[in-house]
Amino acid sequence: MTEERMNTEIGSREGEPELSSKTTAECDIEPGEVVEEELVEGAPVRRKGIYLLPNALTTASLFSGFYAIVSAAGGVFDNAAIAIFVSMILDGLDGRVARMTNTQSKFGEEYDSLADMVAFGVAPGFVAFFWSLNGMDKIGWAITFIYVAGAALRLARFNTQIGSVDKKFFVGLPSPAAAACVAGLVWCFNAFEPSAWLTFLTVVVVGGTGVLMVSNVLYRSFKDLDLRGRVPFAAILLVVLIFVVIALDPATVLFTGFLIYALSGPVRALFRGKLRRPAKAPE
Repeated sequence: MTEERMNTEIGSREGEPELSSKTTAECDIEPGEVVEEELVEGAPVRRKGIYLLPNALTTASLFSGFYAIVSAAGGVFDNAAIAIFVSMILDGLDGRVARMTNTQSKFGEEYDSLADMVAFGVAPGFVAFFWSLNGMDKIGWAITFIYVAGAALRLARFNTQIGSVDKKFFVGLPSPAAAACVAGLVWCFNAFEPSAWLTFLTVVVVGGTGVLMVSNVLYRSFKDLDLRGRVPFAAILLVVLIFVVIALDPATVLFTGFLIYALSGPVRALFRGKLRRPAKAPE
């Protein structure tokens, strides 16, 4: 055996432990496990696994959206609409629970966005389609697709704008509010007989909210409200009154409330445009 060949073999053997240690480090991660890299005091730290509580709430929200689709396919439209509102409540809880318990994660953000797409994009679109729009043939599914595509684009844009826009406003109608408008419409009028005016109203609400989601219209986020500070005693009486009014006719109250919120953006933009117009110089 030549000296050169011996050196080559010895070199390859000496390099084996390095390769083996690298492979061992990679094999420490179990197949199918989630691994995230975070910066802790400026140093990257790899964490394995996910947080249970916030992701369980996100899963419950996803299930509610799925249940809405199944109920709509079975013709139980009131249950389908209620399931979407339940999904809204759960979606509002998962983020707040994650922040309160310091269990935010990249996995949770991505999972929440995908669950939102089902609960506030696909589910309301299917509910409206099975309820009224399926009688319009191609126009019906085209209007439904406008809504679903609008929700997908709205969520994608929102994810890319985090930290770059004013927290006091949303750019475009938030997808939960759009879903509430559609679900509220179905919940309010599901007992009515099919008619031309109801189909027209469905087209306006579904198509309009789909367009508003991808618009540049600003909507108040109400994130600047201070809910931790002290308030006058009368404030809790107002809260009680709101709950009583909702309990009297939840479908009508919720549909009206979210419809007003959806219209508030264009109305506000219209008035702002009028105020910004320069006054004509006197002749």
